[in-house]
Amino acid sequence: MGLVLYNTLTRQKERFTPLDPNNVRLYVCGPTVYDFAHVGNARPVVVFDTLFRLLRRTYGADHVTYVRNITDVDDKIINAANDNKEPIASITARTTKAFHDDMAALGALPPSIEPRATQHIAPMIAMIEKLIVAGHAYAAENHVLYAVATKQDYGKLSRRDRDEMIAGARVEVAPYKKDPADFVLWKPSTLEQPGWESPWGRGRPGWHIECSAMSEAHLGETFDIHGGGLDLVFPHHENEIAQSEGAHSDKPFVRYWVHNGYVTVNGEKMSKSLGNFFTVRQLLEEGYRGETIRLTLLSAHYRQPLDFSRDALKNSKQTLHRFYTALREAGDVDTQVGDAPPEVIAALEDDLNTPLALSALHECATALNKAKHVTAKAALKGALLAGGAQLGLLQDDAEDWFKRGGAGAAASDAVEDKTIEEQIASRNAARKAKNFAEADRIRKELETMGVILEDKPGGKTEWRRAG
Repeated sequence: MGLVLYNTLTRQKERFTPLDPNNVRLYVCGPTVYDFAHVGNARPVVVFDTLFRLLRRTYGADHVTYVRNITDVDDKIINAANDNKEPIASITARTTKAFHDDMAALGALPPSIEPRATQHIAPMIAMIEKLIVAGHAYAAENHVLYAVATKQDYGKLSRRDRDEMIAGARVEVAPYKKDPADFVLWKPSTLEQPGWESPWGRGRPGWHIECSAMSEAHLGETFDIHGGGLDLVFPHHENEIAQSEGAHSDKPFVRYWVHNGYVTVNGEKMSKSLGNFFTVRQLLEEGYRGETIRLTLLSAHYRQPLDFSRDALKNSKQTLHRFYTALREAGDVDTQVGDAPPEVIAALEDDLNTPLALSALHECATALNKAKHVTAKAALKGALLAGGAQLGLLQDDAEDWFKRGGAGAAASDAVEDKTIEEQIASRNAARKAKNFAEADRIRKELETMGVILEDKPGGKTEWRRAG
């Protein structure tokens, strides 16, 4: 079938054909590093990690370049540093590490390249100079602004009219602007603010020019796919198009624009003031496994809104429990993990239909549970593992999944494995001595510790953590 993606620019699903199959290029807007990533930030990371995995399978890992930037100069960072009385370099280093750790916990592969805005100031200045020469930008009172009226097709991505665009951009009213819709490419910095020397004085870049310069530096003037959240369509991505095409004589910037939908929490917009604001770090510290969070983020089609809740996390944990149970019950068969089941690949190639891909995994798990012959079990176990890997799931050892639990108490609060094994040995000894009262007492004691025992044929006892 081949990959089909919904292109925000054309408002339709299109067959994906890369400019160069030997170098498929993907750019995704990364974090502004001033605070922990929340689940809304995590959704595009997981969505485009899934696309990255699919592209690598199709074209080869060495033939896909995935760029996801780090915005480490921004007014939000300056404000956070002032509020925390912390040096900017310290806050960006700390929050960048937290982002990397949290996204790794979600099973996200690192991008091929992770450029930082502060390392690309010279390319930004060079692009701004090109825009001035082309008549698309102008300097005024130590600022440089993009003249929106000079781009005839400005608004082609968001398809908003002029009044909507001005309102949506929340543009700063300033006397030096030729047009209220014009946006900042460069702005002056005080001595207390980060700044670099430029033809227009000491200052720092606007947010939009950062991504235009970084994507060009690593992917070229035109590349295949640009991704991000739906909230970035306007003004950020609209302005990227204006800058990048304006600087290169209207040469096309991006061929496929892909955007994931919003995240709500219990049906409401996520907001700190409403008390429904979940960071990935918070959920991990509460004991939720990264895999559980990832599955929750994949449970809805990426273009649809996703309602994130503790009930949704519970459902995801139960789904993973079912998959890992099927893998464990299959036993130590000689498993060869090959390609994912064709039903999983077909679902993902149809505009990343992860709910359908998960449905195919459920069917595979059902077949594995019913399989009797060792050869069939080995093939189905391998298929389930491969299908899970294509989604960034089922990367854990099945026994480890059960022994560490899927959610609930943090690891530091859980009873140690050694203690559990000792209790099970004591219980087995009591059963052998026909002291069933003592065996029941140990079972109940372990249950109060959140440990569930399962007696198997042949006298073997398996255990898992409740949660």
